[in-house]
Amino acid sequence: MADIQVGVLSCSGEEFLGGTIARLATRKVMEELRTGKVVTLCLPLYIAGGDEEREFAKNYPVIAVDGCGKCCAKKATVKFSGAVRDTIILSELFGEDVVLSDIVSARDLKEEHYQMVDKVAEEICKKVDTILAE
Repeated sequence: MADIQVGVLSCSGEEFLGGTIARLATRKVMEELRTGKVVTLCLPLYIAGGDEEREFAKNYPVIAVDGCGKCCAKKATVKFSGAVRDTIILSELFGEDVVLSDIVSARDLKEEHYQMVDKVAEEICKKVDTILAE
């Protein structure tokens, strides 16, 4: 099963810190930490009817990375493609008040925020590794 890819459907909430961290962590995993093993799915396209995104999620394992307790990425996957393989909810890691902060631009992020990105990326990697080992 070494050639299978894992989809990561990340929060797209641009108005809150949780969405920014979810997207940055997902990109870090895809581009640096698990290159070639992870693809990202676009949540807005997914919700708008992106057949390619939805079809991928029906045929490959997907990890939902949600910025807050609304769990939009997980709910969209369940609604349009079936169960997610795993979920990361940033509000459970950092607290709802932190992820709903209005610091959203990468230029406004501080070292503590990049440490949060690294922690989420590490969590995604653990879940990817578990899936690929099965």
